[in-house]
Amino acid sequence: MSLSRRALLAAGTSTVLAGCAGQAHPSTPRPGPAAVPGSRSEETGSGSSIAVVSSASPAPVTGAVTRNDMIVRYGRIRPIAWGTEVPGVTTTLPTTDRVIALTFDACGGPHGNGYDQALTDFLRRHGVPATLFLNSRWIDANPQVFHDLATDPLFEIANHGTFHRPLSVSGRSAYGITGTHNVGEVFDEVAGNRDKLNALLGHPPGFFRSGTAHCDDVATRIVADLGERVVNFDVNGDAGATFTPDQVTHAVLTARPGSVVIGHMNHPSGGTAQGIAAAVPRLTGSGFRFVRLSDCPISGCLR
Repeated sequence: MSLSRRALLAAGTSTVLAGCAGQAHPSTPRPGPAAVPGSRSEETGSGSSIAVVSSASPAPVTGAVTRNDMIVRYGRIRPIAWGTEVPGVTTTLPTTDRVIALTFDACGGPHGNGYDQALTDFLRRHGVPATLFLNSRWIDANPQVFHDLATDPLFEIANHGTFHRPLSVSGRSAYGITGTHNVGEVFDEVAGNRDKLNALLGHPPGFFRSGTAHCDDVATRIVADLGERVVNFDVNGDAGATFTPDQVTHAVLTARPGSVVIGHMNHPSGGTAQGIAAAVPRLTGSGFRFVRLSDCPISGCLR
């Protein structure tokens, strides 16, 4: 990643929370979301040893995966990495072709249930495909919009979690939001919305992005065992829907072959729609085309 693109990413990441959990300043502490009903902690005891994640990963889980399977499998493993780019997270498409994957989050909750129809209208009008990461709360608040998007072949629907929590096995926080506290809560955050989407779509989603896009490397392995791939981004397109249209355009124009761009589709008052509308024609004019994440030509070729 070039220095200029890293600078954009760093600047955008500092405010990305605003697009997902209200308009409070990202440094303002706030209580974490309530625990998922039915969650329980994994207790190791004061004298128990805790394994460290190593290259010697357990064999793949086969068959139906239960919450208890994951607790037994990962409950005593300690993560060694935390952030938006950790082992098990995809940030780019492995290609030199001039393709870009536009991805848009809908985070849900009291300040995140809006719908940027101008954005999706633009994408539809110009035939631009995108992957939409939808949170369970947003789906519940927008059932008809969800149906319209889910039945449009231009879009694919991905998993943005049940309660929009950072995905941690130890309660790590990001931007004042407390993450999941243990393996069981990681399972609930992923599987709760996966099951909802499976029921609504007729098939489970293939991709997952956590609330705030933060996760640890044990959580990414749990997601993989649940049949999904964690996909984040290398281009922060709208800094949580806080960028102006010009800032969105400038950020998106830094995309290069294989880039995954993150934006937000739940804040219609933000600059995302206008910025994307200005950037897309310039990118297509320079030879880029847009793809959904599942359009990767070889199964499993995401890295």
